[in-house]
Amino acid sequence: MSNAPQIPVPAHTLAETMLSRRFGRETVNYFSSSPLNRLSFLRTEHPFLSAAIRHPSARFVLLKDLAPLTKSPAEPYYAKHNEVQKLVPDDIYDKPEEDIIKEFDSRKTTPHLVFLGLDETRKQDGLTWNIYTGAPFFALDVTPKGCEEQQTTCKSVIGEMEAKGLSFLQARVVMSFSADEAAVYAQSRALIDWNTRNTFCGTCGNPTLSVNAGTKRACPPTDAALVDQGKCVERPACNTRTTLSNLSFPRTDPTIIVAVISADAKRILLGRSKRFPPNWYSTLAGFIEPAESIEDAVRREVWEEAGVTLSRVVIHSSQPWPYPANLMIGAIAQVSDVEHEKINLEHDPELEDAKWFDVQEVEEALRIGISALGDNAGPEYKGGLRLPPHTAIANQLIRAAVNFDPKSGDSKM
Repeated sequence: MSNAPQIPVPAHTLAETMLSRRFGRETVNYFSSSPLNRLSFLRTEHPFLSAAIRHPSARFVLLKDLAPLTKSPAEPYYAKHNEVQKLVPDDIYDKPEEDIIKEFDSRKTTPHLVFLGLDETRKQDGLTWNIYTGAPFFALDVTPKGCEEQQTTCKSVIGEMEAKGLSFLQARVVMSFSADEAAVYAQSRALIDWNTRNTFCGTCGNPTLSVNAGTKRACPPTDAALVDQGKCVERPACNTRTTLSNLSFPRTDPTIIVAVISADAKRILLGRSKRFPPNWYSTLAGFIEPAESIEDAVRREVWEEAGVTLSRVVIHSSQPWPYPANLMIGAIAQVSDVEHEKINLEHDPELEDAKWFDVQEVEEALRIGISALGDNAGPEYKGGLRLPPHTAIANQLIRAAVNFDPKSGDSKM
């Protein structure tokens, strides 16, 4: 999966359809369009998972404190099963979920393990299960935590990996991987982080158990650890167990992000927070609140942060953002009247500044002034506006806004 373009180009974006002719080709963002077939309906099939774990083509994304194991900042390292067998024994999926729940013992902890899916591009040496063939991918948390045995084993695996010259990439946001590898990493990080945050039941506060190949958590009705304390093996009643599912599920927090076009379509509204480097501006963003539509959230956030009143809002594209579990819903919006363009930062003090930039200045910044937050702009940059990199949905939205055709109302992307 190496050497792929930084922005995904899945086959469906190149197909010609009536919708693509009417609305343009679909915009696909970094962290999306994973090369893996998730096969979510097989997550309860332990015979399949056992075969996947044991198969020679199985690969593991290792995370330590959510940092991925890498060969270099641009290349993750996928471990083989024999390299992590101390943490992932062959028989880990030999028992059905029902038995694992019945035998739950909170004293015995294991690392978070998540089945990610099959890489079906690797059919020649991959696992074949029914009509599916590919290399199985898993995410594994090797952070030293849990019971003493788990901590010791995790430290041993980490030491062996580092002895090979590998390292865990420490970065606030990892955006240096190829498109395919970034999508696999995003899925791994989001699910490992969710499991880490939900080791206790939100209803009764007792320890939970990972099920469904790491994508759900159960609140077991019994705990063998209670017997050694002279208590009944039955745990106290929990409302979670009265439902049909007896499960908690990974969460995704929807967030809007928007490029705003002026009434005459000649300017674009951008803002900056205090943590941004000099001259670095981006699109406005914020969380969607309960009982709020995407369009209403866009209008509310732009008014709260910049005082600008929007009219039409059009959804453009979306981007998974695994920091920790957001879905960035990108939009293009326009002001209907010059009177509504006045900037006012007195409502919500989140922004340090917001400005209307001429399209020509934005176009020049897209050409020579893009960079990640912690990086320098390109060698041609001599000053002026700076913008997010093309791996950020903000960049895609700004490009769409720059290419907006006020005569036809279309955005030539």
